[in-house]
Amino acid sequence: MKTSTQIFAAFFFFLLGMSNLTAKDISILTGKVTDEKGEALPYANVALFEAGTEKLLTGTVTDLDGKFTIETPRTGSVQMVISSIGFVTFKSEVFEIKAGMKKDFGPLQITEEASNLSEVTVRASRPEIIIEADKTTVNVEGTVMAEGNTALDVIARSPGIFVDQDNNINLNGRPGVTVMINDRPTYMSAADLANFLRSMPAENIKSIEIISSPTSRFDAEGGAGIVNIKLKKNNIDGVFGNVSAGGMYNGMYSPNTGLSLNVKKGKWTNTASFNYNQFNFQNELDITRNFQLEEGVSNFAQESPIKMYNESMFLQAGSDYDINDKHSVGMSIQASKYNGDNIGESLTRITNPGTEDLFFIQSDNESFTHNKRLFGNLHYVGLLDSLGTRLSADVDYTRMFQDSESLLTNSNWVNDQQSMSSMDFIQTLNDMDYSIFTAKVDFVKPLGKGRVFETGLKGSWVKSDNNLDLSKAVEEGPFVPDPNSNRFIYEENVLAAYASYKGSISEKVNFQAGLRAEHSDITGTSVTLDEINNQKYLDLFPSLFVSQKVSEHYQINYNANRRISRPNYRLLNPFVFYIDPLTTEQGNPHLRPQYAHNFEMNHVVKNAYQFTMGYSLTTDVFQQIFTQDEETRMTTTFTDNLDRAQNWNLRAIIPVEIRPWWNTSNMLQVTHSQWKSMIGDALLDVGQTNFTARTQHTFNLPHGFRAELMGMYVGPAQYGQATIKGFGWVDLGVTKPLMKEKLTLTINGTDLLRSQIINANVQFDNIDTQFRQYRNTQGVRVTLRYKFAQGESFRVSNRSGSTEERSRLD
Repeated sequence: MKTSTQIFAAFFFFLLGMSNLTAKDISILTGKVTDEKGEALPYANVALFEAGTEKLLTGTVTDLDGKFTIETPRTGSVQMVISSIGFVTFKSEVFEIKAGMKKDFGPLQITEEASNLSEVTVRASRPEIIIEADKTTVNVEGTVMAEGNTALDVIARSPGIFVDQDNNINLNGRPGVTVMINDRPTYMSAADLANFLRSMPAENIKSIEIISSPTSRFDAEGGAGIVNIKLKKNNIDGVFGNVSAGGMYNGMYSPNTGLSLNVKKGKWTNTASFNYNQFNFQNELDITRNFQLEEGVSNFAQESPIKMYNESMFLQAGSDYDINDKHSVGMSIQASKYNGDNIGESLTRITNPGTEDLFFIQSDNESFTHNKRLFGNLHYVGLLDSLGTRLSADVDYTRMFQDSESLLTNSNWVNDQQSMSSMDFIQTLNDMDYSIFTAKVDFVKPLGKGRVFETGLKGSWVKSDNNLDLSKAVEEGPFVPDPNSNRFIYEENVLAAYASYKGSISEKVNFQAGLRAEHSDITGTSVTLDEINNQKYLDLFPSLFVSQKVSEHYQINYNANRRISRPNYRLLNPFVFYIDPLTTEQGNPHLRPQYAHNFEMNHVVKNAYQFTMGYSLTTDVFQQIFTQDEETRMTTTFTDNLDRAQNWNLRAIIPVEIRPWWNTSNMLQVTHSQWKSMIGDALLDVGQTNFTARTQHTFNLPHGFRAELMGMYVGPAQYGQATIKGFGWVDLGVTKPLMKEKLTLTINGTDLLRSQIINANVQFDNIDTQFRQYRNTQGVRVTLRYKFAQGESFRVSNRSGSTEERSRLD
């Protein structure tokens, strides 16, 4: 620990020392790019060319407010050129740059161009990654990664992100990420979200925003940060969309299909999409457990192959109406249905000290899950003046129903006497009903000279009703109700307010400071046990961002914030769920929220190379806990609060162009995690330094072929009580456009070396357990997508959304 701290401290002061670099005789050119309506144009290219020779000198890209700053040591006659997809290229008059001059061009308006998209395919020219003080934007549109991949694939390949085999998204080595789509929360559990993201083609995505330190405008929920998926907006006056079909084979076949449609006519903008997806696979799980008895060690060796069939359907539609140039209203709906069928066969071999007899337990477990979800949104956006003052409001309502049924059949015998086995049965029925209502209003006031004030209010009201019915039977006897059955009602009301201010300290240093207050009123009622748990608390969540532009090609971004992660609704239910006759999962009605204090310093060189150092201190950490009863040989898992966890991380992202047709992006992340807490009567005080490496290679090949090769390695890591060994995998994808790029054929191979295997062990207190899991991720996926478009280009502004409450459904 001492050595790791010294390494991190040395690296910190090295980076801090770099911030003292300065540039002399730098000229600064500023301005704002707008369209014909005066609306800001983000991601427009602004370049300086040498007059007469048309030699490119330098350039930049406008930010989300359409603003740009160019710093250059060059002098002489130059011309400024501004370009953006769908707009006529703007060329300024030739002007002179003198050493140290400062010139503000003010608003620079560019006009839209008409193009028939049924005849022309435009490739995005924006840089693939845009780095800002508070977020990193990965542009997906027009890139190789958009072809033939899913939204989950693209997220997993984004900077600083790792998606584990349980579909949990980790950012910078930390779990607790909130996923949003078009600034609106997904309101899904990890499993449901993974199914939805697998059904969404990456072709529908414009960009992905990775927000490791969200501003106060966002809900404080999500200890590790936010991943915001920006879908393509309507950009034609007419109709465009795509239809796709394909399938995956990994030992089991999984078909998928989807349709996306976008229509605009006059003041109306309408979107709709439907996706059907299956994700079927076999999960291979081996568990070895050792129990220390007075006579010696009792060993349990368990093999549990589980066939998992997952089917999901997702429909989303939206409509927006422009009342006039300044005001618009709209609505959107999402409807989803999920069916899951898991068939497991488990065989456990038991040896006991003092006897040569071999005991067997065979468990057959079949479970069915049905989930239906409906989400509706109404929104308004108004521009109140020519300065950009904006008022927006959103109202959301969510309703979800889920029912599941499982039957666990257990047979017990000794040696080879299986024909004389005894049998028992455990039946589980679980019904869940959730309703969530949220409303929010946001106000943005530009104050001139880059200063902006934001404020807003939000309320959310959540109610869930969870009924768990357990019953058991022995041999041919009747099913008898189990005392662990329980009905649990959960109510959560959160009222929030925030304010933030954005400004500049100097010409080179900008900042944004904010504060969010959230008051929570939570009540959990166990109807069966006649117990009520109530929590009320007021929390403050400050955030601070500072961006220092040291020179034309070097900037430093600093940020700090405080975040919260509230418990998943289901985990608060004091249920007992039988995974097999030897393993149970329990709820915890006393689970408290966890709080994260995050700090980060990001060095950006040439707007491409990133060198980041971060630190996070999390208190009341959510962690899966294992306990073991030596007498009954039962293992129990539940989620509890550990006292604290610390996380230090260093990350480098280095893109390299090896050849004009061969580009690569490389990431190396080193993380040190430290866990400390009392678990029962035992002290957990462990730490480990691990590293993650990823390399992605993109090839533009002859005859229109394009390929992408990705390799990733995750080093050994510590997660609470569990130690996980290192593992890695390799993916390969090839795509070929046909029919003048209207039709695309893509073939993806995943886990080519069949190496994405999880090996873990828990050796803590009296627990001695080893796990091995492989989800048959090796497979091949074939996708055929047809794109259609017809109409003239135009531009539609973004919409905002509401909160993350449903992301805690499970």
